[in-house]
Amino acid sequence: MDKLNRIKELTEKLHKASIAYYQYDNPIYTDKHYDDMYDELEQLEKETNIVLAGSPTQKVQGFILKGLEKQKHSKPMLSAAKTKDTKEIESFVKGKDFYCSYKLDGLTLVVIFENGELQMALTRGSGEEGEIVTEAAKMISNLPKKISYKDRLELRGECLVSWSSFNYINERLSETFSHPRNMAAGGIRNLDTNIARDRMLEFVVFECVTDIGIDNKLDVLNKLDEFGFTTVPRCVGSVEDSVEAMQPEFTDYPCDGLIFEINSRKLSESLGATSHHECCRIALKHQDETYETVFRDIEWNTTRSGLVNPTAIFDTVNIQGSDVSRATLHNLSYIEELELGAGDVIEVYKSNMIIPKVHDNLTRSNTWSYPKYCPCCDYPTEVHNENGSKTLHCTNPNCSAKFISKLTNFVSKNGMNIVGLSENTLELLVEREFIKSFKDLYHLSDYKAELSTLPKMGAKSVAKLLQSIENSRKTTLDKFLTSLSIPSIGKSNAKLMMKKFGDMEFFKKYVYYFTEDTDKNMDEHELISYEYLVDWTTVDGFEEKTHKAITHYFMENADMVLELLEELEVKIEEINEYNGRNFAIDSVDLQGKTFCITGKLERYANRDALVSEIEARNGKYLSGVSSKLNYLINNDKTSTSGKNKKAMDLGIEIISEADFMQMCHIVDISID
Repeated sequence: MDKLNRIKELTEKLHKASIAYYQYDNPIYTDKHYDDMYDELEQLEKETNIVLAGSPTQKVQGFILKGLEKQKHSKPMLSAAKTKDTKEIESFVKGKDFYCSYKLDGLTLVVIFENGELQMALTRGSGEEGEIVTEAAKMISNLPKKISYKDRLELRGECLVSWSSFNYINERLSETFSHPRNMAAGGIRNLDTNIARDRMLEFVVFECVTDIGIDNKLDVLNKLDEFGFTTVPRCVGSVEDSVEAMQPEFTDYPCDGLIFEINSRKLSESLGATSHHECCRIALKHQDETYETVFRDIEWNTTRSGLVNPTAIFDTVNIQGSDVSRATLHNLSYIEELELGAGDVIEVYKSNMIIPKVHDNLTRSNTWSYPKYCPCCDYPTEVHNENGSKTLHCTNPNCSAKFISKLTNFVSKNGMNIVGLSENTLELLVEREFIKSFKDLYHLSDYKAELSTLPKMGAKSVAKLLQSIENSRKTTLDKFLTSLSIPSIGKSNAKLMMKKFGDMEFFKKYVYYFTEDTDKNMDEHELISYEYLVDWTTVDGFEEKTHKAITHYFMENADMVLELLEELEVKIEEINEYNGRNFAIDSVDLQGKTFCITGKLERYANRDALVSEIEARNGKYLSGVSSKLNYLINNDKTSTSGKNKKAMDLGIEIISEADFMQMCHIVDISID
């Protein structure tokens, strides 16, 4: 292929990739693959002096979502020049005062304050104009709503989800996010502000657009810290020392490189800008080391939504101290681009040194094919092409994989909390036909003798399982709704639904309306007028699509829900989660305090109960120990666990449950 045709090909591929990435938050290439193609295009353009219209090297890529109002930026939001060579960085900063900061990986956001109050928040959008997301931005936990500075102030920063928050949220989701950036982008750009709130978003400032009369940018960032903003972690020193001091594992924020920035505002302005980037900064992209291995197969797994997900299987390779033999392949479009086939030599790496990914296929036999039948139920599959990405779906509404996935969610901690039913155990019970419906879970005692013969299911385990099932019969409506796998309804939205229903009689009448016993008109547009139906768009944060999802779910599943209600005692009230103890509680505010939990709990029923206590008091839970942590809760303060050791090394205070309760003025009045 000649250079011109390669330029055309790369320009087209990068353009499609930017649409998938910016407009739909659904990347079709790894960051490394995109960067490599970008670097190749940039080099070819230099060699040939040919730059096509719309080349991503000349124009910042980005797109406006329909349904959000647009606003022009005060100045174009450009990118940064990029390199992976520290020598280029040294040449760039030579003889200049500079500093280094993390290149954070989230969604770039502009916030504007007038008279000390937040007036507007804008996404990057096209670079020339952005989407107005002010209401969602008000849900960002660390973004001040009022500040002492009264003149107009415009800041640019990254809206993101920290790794600890990402892991905490993903642990509670049935369908998880692949990366914190996707979680952040889906939160800030969603019209449902409850989603923005629940995503534990943070705003980290990296630039002050407004001239506040200080030329030194580091001094400006320090001043913003005083105003109450969180500013990007940074350091000063040589390029070599900066790279050593700013390793990605040293921060809880996702990052994909470092930014080297000229420290003087006046000098920065004199350097000007291209149509692609400002000339006052340059990014050093992380060198993700690739490893060669042999591709063997694609494993396909059906989820509860019917999506059939592909996973690459390859010969085990050790990457940064851990053995890796599997990596996600995202979707069919991603596999098509790699042209995979059994026996191909592929390159794999850990994206940002964390997530295993396939970078490239060196032999490209292109002999792969997607399964024409569901790997679980042998029902025909079909390809969907949405938002420019091809995905594979099972067409069987009764697919056992979907059923098992829904059962797994049903018995989960956030659902009915049935301990002892792992996904593998549920698969076995479905295979033996002990469970054909959700209701059958509550009649497993009929198979008590047979259960004892199953692997790892002795008499004691069976007794514990059956008791856990009995305990789950008493629950609250929000947990019941969470367990049902209603599209768009997770833990927080289930609480909003419970509040809307108000009492169980109304809920039962609502469900009954959708049964086949009623001869009412089933046109969803006419349902709203009926006295027992709910217009879900009136619930704060619910959209039309949420209303349709809930309505359609009960149209399809009303009989099943009523059958389950016959087995259960469901109430609209909070269950005491404190191990049966009684507490006298004062309202102590934990705003600004962060907590991590490890070890066995004695006073709270489980970790979720303690996390709920922390969050109810405006505190924040972190899943890992880092310099951002204030307290590690561990009843064994002398433990030699990894979290305890790290907390001691960082000088973080280790407290017990009793210490925490004393801090919050919680008195256990059930103890003599």
